[in-house]
Amino acid sequence: MPEPTKKEDGQPEVWSLGDGQPPEDIDKQVENPPLSTLLIEKPQGGSISVGGDITFIAKVEAKDLLRKPAIKWFKGKWMDLASKTGKHLQLKESFDRFTKIHTFEMHIIKAKENYAGNYRCEVTYKDKFDSCSFDLEVKGLSSASNCLVISSQTINEGNVLKRGSALFYSQTFRRCLRALTFDHEGQDDAGELDFSGLLKHREPKQEEVPEVDVWEILKNARPDEYEKIAFMYGITDLRGLLRRLKKTKKEEKKSEAFAKKLEPAYQVDKGGKIRLVVDMADPTVDLKWYKNGQEIRPTPKFIFEHKGTQRILVINNCQMNDDAAYSVVAGDEKSSTELFVKVLPVKIVKELEPVNTTVNERIELECEVSEEGAQVKWLKNGVEVPTGVRSRYRVKSEGTKHWLIIDDAMKEDTGTYSLMATGGTSEARVQVDCAYHHPTTNADPVLLTLSYIEVFTLIEVESCTLHDSGDYTFVPEGYSQSLCAKVHIIDPPKVHLEALNAPDNTVTVVAGNKLRLEIPISGEPAPRVVWMKGERVSGTIEYRRTCTGVLEIVILDTGSRVRAETFSDHTCLTIDVTEREDTGNYKIVLQNEAGEDTASVKVKVVDIPDAPGAPLVPTVGGDWCSMTWDPPYYDGGSPILGYFIERKKKQSSRWMRLNFDLCKETTFEPKKMIEGVPYEVRIFAVNAIGVSKPSEPSKPFVPLGDEPTMLVVDDVTDTTVTMKWRPPDTIGAAGLDGYQVEYCLEGCEWILANKELTEKTKYTITGLTREAKILVRVKAINAAGPSAPRTTQHSILVKEIRIPRHLKQTYMRKVGEVVNLVVPFLGKPRPKVNWLKDGQPIDPTQINIRNSDCDSIIFIRKAERKHSGKYDMTVQVENHVDTAVLDIQIVDLPGPPQCVRIEEVWGENVALDWTPPKDNGNAPITGYTIQKADKKTMEWYTCVEHYHRTCITISDLVVGNEYFFRIFSENMVGLSESATITKDSAVIVKEGMNLKNPEYIDYDFTEPPKFTQPLINTFAIAGYNTTLNCSVRANPRPKVIWMKNKIMILDDPRYRMFSNQGVCTLEIRKPSPFDGGVYTCKAINDLGEAQVDCKLEVKGQ
Repeated sequence: MPEPTKKEDGQPEVWSLGDGQPPEDIDKQVENPPLSTLLIEKPQGGSISVGGDITFIAKVEAKDLLRKPAIKWFKGKWMDLASKTGKHLQLKESFDRFTKIHTFEMHIIKAKENYAGNYRCEVTYKDKFDSCSFDLEVKGLSSASNCLVISSQTINEGNVLKRGSALFYSQTFRRCLRALTFDHEGQDDAGELDFSGLLKHREPKQEEVPEVDVWEILKNARPDEYEKIAFMYGITDLRGLLRRLKKTKKEEKKSEAFAKKLEPAYQVDKGGKIRLVVDMADPTVDLKWYKNGQEIRPTPKFIFEHKGTQRILVINNCQMNDDAAYSVVAGDEKSSTELFVKVLPVKIVKELEPVNTTVNERIELECEVSEEGAQVKWLKNGVEVPTGVRSRYRVKSEGTKHWLIIDDAMKEDTGTYSLMATGGTSEARVQVDCAYHHPTTNADPVLLTLSYIEVFTLIEVESCTLHDSGDYTFVPEGYSQSLCAKVHIIDPPKVHLEALNAPDNTVTVVAGNKLRLEIPISGEPAPRVVWMKGERVSGTIEYRRTCTGVLEIVILDTGSRVRAETFSDHTCLTIDVTEREDTGNYKIVLQNEAGEDTASVKVKVVDIPDAPGAPLVPTVGGDWCSMTWDPPYYDGGSPILGYFIERKKKQSSRWMRLNFDLCKETTFEPKKMIEGVPYEVRIFAVNAIGVSKPSEPSKPFVPLGDEPTMLVVDDVTDTTVTMKWRPPDTIGAAGLDGYQVEYCLEGCEWILANKELTEKTKYTITGLTREAKILVRVKAINAAGPSAPRTTQHSILVKEIRIPRHLKQTYMRKVGEVVNLVVPFLGKPRPKVNWLKDGQPIDPTQINIRNSDCDSIIFIRKAERKHSGKYDMTVQVENHVDTAVLDIQIVDLPGPPQCVRIEEVWGENVALDWTPPKDNGNAPITGYTIQKADKKTMEWYTCVEHYHRTCITISDLVVGNEYFFRIFSENMVGLSESATITKDSAVIVKEGMNLKNPEYIDYDFTEPPKFTQPLINTFAIAGYNTTLNCSVRANPRPKVIWMKNKIMILDDPRYRMFSNQGVCTLEIRKPSPFDGGVYTCKAINDLGEAQVDCKLEVKGQ
């Protein structure tokens, strides 16, 4: 192992081999040392004698720093001197507000020989770092305290030190630690450093050391622990260690809760708004936000927002108290950041103006700054002006303007006054001159030469002040006698409320805080002071005199919570714990022998509002409800900003917030509730002070289930109607208590039919008037209240005879089929039934009729065309008669078309024309079938089926052939039994023959609208769909408009309008008697317009 070299002074050198500096370069100065980022003045090394004192000073400029930096003092590389302070070592720090410089001092008192060595100062501020080393030399240092020489093996970057000299290095410094003699309890030897243990050379014991991967330890350690770990494992090349760690990337552990964490720091201007955003990997995890370790609750200042997977904390109107550490916790993971609130510099807008005045005059210096409520300082000749209640100087501010007021100027007030703000300073010269001089009680006697007239001598003092009081002496010229007089000047009392600096003399305080009003007063002699609330003195008045002779009046209240104190230059009202009742006008009355003065101060105590009234739940739905509440009786002296609503299940004790944005109204609709589960809701009122106590919970309510279903009429008599229905589709946990039945006459109010709930699904309404028309509805009732009602669609006629409505439609059968119609009816006693066909009695040999108590059957064994017609059924019970009309239509196959002829033949085409059949089979013709046959074979082939028109062109015929054509007619029953054949044949001419094309004149197909089929007056049955049809012809295509009673029908869901091939249809869905009237169909195009009308009458059931 190489021996350490010797310096000229005989001391050994210390070095380490590796990537650091070689031994011969240790004494060389490093070129271009790194610039300091924090320290503006570094401590310098020095030398003292044993027993002497020395001070090391470090300075840091705080102009760009938001808080105080951290500083540490070290001896050597690792000894922190912060815990070693005592008799011989003291650490001090100070801050100059004007220069904004932090000063840190280390004092060594009565130094000893072992205090010599290398010291280090480290300054840190967030991510900034600066350090400085310096040496202390103690003269008279013995040779025994020379530096310790420790040699070590060479440590390369890729080699981890395991054994050898490193173990010796570690054990040696452990002995050094045991040798330190710092006493923490302030003993005489506190702060002393003893390295004598290092001088004992002992042979290290060779011990087996387990293998340790130092690099893995360094990767997981904090940067401030690198030097300590290097010392423990004997690594001397700290620079090489740092270079290797810089190249080694740390494996960042992926967060399971956060996809993106908070930024390390945020900055916002004072009064601004900031958003702290985290991106969640699992949006279902619950989050909690903290400020300086305290959980943040949602308020108008702190607002929580959710946007997808992002969770956002919005901080409004940031102030200095919002400059703090913030964190968000999701499960077991945490993300932290710091928020810095930047205060903009306050600039001078209007400079101070110089003042020249005389003694006893009023001086008022005015200056204007750029920001309201800014903190400024007044200085006189560079020294801060005292502005306490006993000071001659009064400071006043209003908005951006600031004043310094001196009521009675003195010559000593001459000087340079300045106002200092964070963004500048304004100065002005004040000169106070003497107007006149006279002897006072405190000055030496001064002779005054006075003019006199005869025997009268007069001295006048204009605008006298309190300073003019004193003893005056008159000495006549040439005489040895003198006359003395004592002048006592009294001053009327005055209250200086402008010192409150409160708008409209109104002081606002939060309930529970302490209020102290200090109001300057003046007057000679000292005035008596009375504090009054309103027009009376509150509490007990006690008179006492202070040590200065001032008469003091104190207002006492219960427990001395409210008290008043008066001093020579001000009076003070103190309320220890403010309450709402302390709000009001407080009157100050000053009295002395010179006069009286009064002033009023309004005290406004603000508090959180009272709890709102218990909410009411007037309406409950399937999964929602509507709630209302009354505002709080007392708003806390601050307007109500809104309300928070909470909900919980009745059996639970956990309340859930329903709105994170304040509800401005006194109504709210909670949603997403479970049907059948009882709930309670409560309200919080919010004002600028805070959130009120919760209101009383609402009465428990249960979201309603569905309404009853299938409500139908079961039976009707002259005075009763029996209804039946089915239970709701779903019944919640609250169950079903029963049903409530109500009815109403047309145009009247609803009447309760059953006073007690019925559990059955059938009920008979009694006491009705015959021939009356009623509507019936049924509600399901449970603990939550009535459900939505189920109402009959049509009114019910109270009479004993009823015939079903569906029999009033047309009943169609084919020829030869059986006709068997059952017509039910109701009536008591058994009605008489009579049938007529087209107004004539029915032939019993052709049609069989069979009657019973509840129905009548019409039976035709084999239907024929002659059985078609209208059948009238009459049901009679005593004088009550009801009728029903049945339209029976027996249909058959149609006959063949008439007059089928070949209109024209050209090329491979043949034009055919025909007329409809004479017999349509008692049903509309739905189409035609056209067939062709070659004359040679006479085999028929179908060309076209279901053809609607009576003319057609057959194409693609074979040239040279001769064709015959025949046509079948078709209706709903089928094709006609026979077809009509063309008399002539059509010959398709072969090629080579010239065909002369006829000349055609263009035909004008345009025409104004014309209705080819008008509307027909129609009778409809209430509740059954009906249609109105007409056909119109026009070219170009017309615009069709439907009107009811001359009013256009637009966007009404009860009407559907169709137009197809000129056929216009208006469908009326489930008409009611109110849908009756005159309906008009109007067609309009460019050539004209046309319209048709019809009358629709809607009959009840």
